[in-house]
Amino acid sequence: MCFICDRIEMIKNGTNSYFVKELETGYVVIGDNQHFKGYTIFLCKEHKTELFQLNNSTKMKFLEEMSVVAEAVSKAFRAEKMNYELLGNGDTHLHWHLFPRKTGDIENYGNNGKGPVWWYPMHLMYDDSNRPTDNELNEMKQKLLTELDKLIK
Repeated sequence: MCFICDRIEMIKNGTNSYFVKELETGYVVIGDNQHFKGYTIFLCKEHKTELFQLNNSTKMKFLEEMSVVAEAVSKAFRAEKMNYELLGNGDTHLHWHLFPRKTGDIENYGNNGKGPVWWYPMHLMYDDSNRPTDNELNEMKQKLLTELDKLIK
């Protein structure tokens, strides 16, 4: 089984503490590391490696739900701009990386603090110091869930 399938199994058995909400096509989870405060991942329920492998109605719903999740992330964490990524080179299971961005969040690593998240050094982005405490995680999950619930009626 793949890493994301493992994470989905943890959601299903109640052991994924980063889980926020189940939607029709996927699961909303807070990212393990939070250099970009509010970083969220939207995991596709189906184990597919490419968007075009989903049937058309599922694909359109997945894209729509990703957009709703991004809007909720933006509102919950007061983003100035959202970054969206669907790469799949490492974990070949459809999943969106949703990064709420703020001025200067990559410090001296980009063009005056502006640029893609990947300009920020990976060893710093994924450093354990960026893992939220239990209290921080619960607060982040509640903020995001509140915004999701407002958008999904």
